[in-house]
Amino acid sequence: MDRTRIRVFFKCSAPLIFWLCLLSTFFLGFFWQTSEGHWLNRGISILCETQRLSRNKTDLLDNSPEIELPRMVYTKAHIFKPLRTDVLTVTPWFAPIVWEGSYNLDILNEQFRQKNMTVGLTIFAIKKYVVFLQRFLETAETYFMVGHRVKYYVFTDRPEAVPNVTVKDGREIVPLKVQNYSRWQEISMRRMEIISYFSKQRFINEVGFLVCVDVDMRFNDHVGVEILSELFDTIHPGFYASERKAFTYERRNNSKAFIPQDEGDFYYAGGFFGGTVDKVYQLTKKCHEAIMADKNRSMEAIWQEESHLNKYFVYHKPTKILSPEYLWDNNFGSPQFLKKKRFLAVPKNHAVIRNRRNSHLKC
Repeated sequence: MDRTRIRVFFKCSAPLIFWLCLLSTFFLGFFWQTSEGHWLNRGISILCETQRLSRNKTDLLDNSPEIELPRMVYTKAHIFKPLRTDVLTVTPWFAPIVWEGSYNLDILNEQFRQKNMTVGLTIFAIKKYVVFLQRFLETAETYFMVGHRVKYYVFTDRPEAVPNVTVKDGREIVPLKVQNYSRWQEISMRRMEIISYFSKQRFINEVGFLVCVDVDMRFNDHVGVEILSELFDTIHPGFYASERKAFTYERRNNSKAFIPQDEGDFYYAGGFFGGTVDKVYQLTKKCHEAIMADKNRSMEAIWQEESHLNKYFVYHKPTKILSPEYLWDNNFGSPQFLKKKRFLAVPKNHAVIRNRRNSHLKC
């Protein structure tokens, strides 16, 4: 009886179900045309536009001007004939250590020219240190980045004292006025703050690499693009053969520059470091923050910013290291492994330069 009723119900309802389905199909089709169809068409348009832009980029790459490279003739490297065997030429983290005879300058120069970059060189000539500028700039013009564009950024409290040294085409001396401080240690530490600030505000828009060096030096031999890398520093000439325990790291554990006895690779000099502008910014910003944190606790690291620099390199390994050729003092003599003395300390009376008032300096 129940089955019969069900059959009768579906037989009578079939026409109604048919018309309901037909009307539903009609309304769905109308909605699709007026709503979903719009988004479908828009999606198709976006896809077409994406394909068009992709084709344009491909065409741009295909039609980019071809760089004419000169033919280069040089001696082939041999796998079983290392260029230097008397010194370490690569670190455990595969960063090259730059020594005379460990690279081909012609190849490096050609690679750098293709980048079409300018190198920035920062120096600080505060108070009496302006006396070193003349020789520094003259020797830099002879030996530093020869054949490439350079901006000499001279930080000084006495812009009028910057000498009028003639520079080659594509090179420029840029005086930048900064504040001086009563203590030379304070001046030294403030370098990190100043380089950090100008890296973000100016250098990032003007140069590709920054080289940060001391001004009381003179260039004595070629210093070129072989030094450039993302982040580099120089092995201190006083510690190139020393064990960790002899390094003058900051050993007080309440300083931000603290390095434990079982950490550290080399002792790096604060007088010659650099890299790409963004990497130098990160380094100097971090060091400045650590210096100020110590200052707020009435602390000063044993070797000021150099101590913080060494701490930074413990955990942020440099991508290239310069041998002591690039920062030497003749008081250390002339060891056999040192084939070049590229950047030399100028003999001076530290007491006169740093502390005493004397208008007739002899350095």
